[in-house]
Amino acid sequence: MEWKICNFHTKGRKILIFNETKLKGSYIIDLEKINDERGFFSRSWDSQIFEEMGLNSNMKQCNVSFNKKKGTLRGMHYQYYPHEEAKLVRCTQGSVYEVIIDLRKNSPSFKQWEAIELSSDEHKMLYIPEGFALGFQTLENNTEIFYQMSHHYVPEFSRGVRWNDNMFKILWPLEVSVISKKDQSFTSYEN
Repeated sequence: MEWKICNFHTKGRKILIFNETKLKGSYIIDLEKINDERGFFSRSWDSQIFEEMGLNSNMKQCNVSFNKKKGTLRGMHYQYYPHEEAKLVRCTQGSVYEVIIDLRKNSPSFKQWEAIELSSDEHKMLYIPEGFALGFQTLENNTEIFYQMSHHYVPEFSRGVRWNDNMFKILWPLEVSVISKKDQSFTSYEN
């Protein structure tokens, strides 16, 4: 897989490292850690850097998803036009298998998916642009995810596709231990 790497500097210091995934416009973001005897300090959000990257920097809502049991699956969720959301996701406790699906009809990666493992140990983030579905499966008990979103939740524009839809053939790492009735009720994706 080929990755585009973009580094941003402030006074000669690297702040965030953006690695584009195979799905155009989505990025794995590494943080620069300033280490000392106490631990480390790092910047995890900078609207100016996101603007310079051409990414949505207008984050309006933050959510936390706490999941008690390993194997819990949530997804695949999205909001449709005109309430599409860009998201910035970070695992703050435990580890998770994040899955994104490109549902942008004019995209070269339309209907493709990718999985990224995020953990509280690595401190990586995932930026997901508007027009993507997002879901995850927890890899440990007591896993917590922190989301920043560019749009407020609008229930009547909220949609989902089945986590096991044959069109996408997502390879989940574990047997599903917990999934909501709502997520089970999603239908297969239709163009």
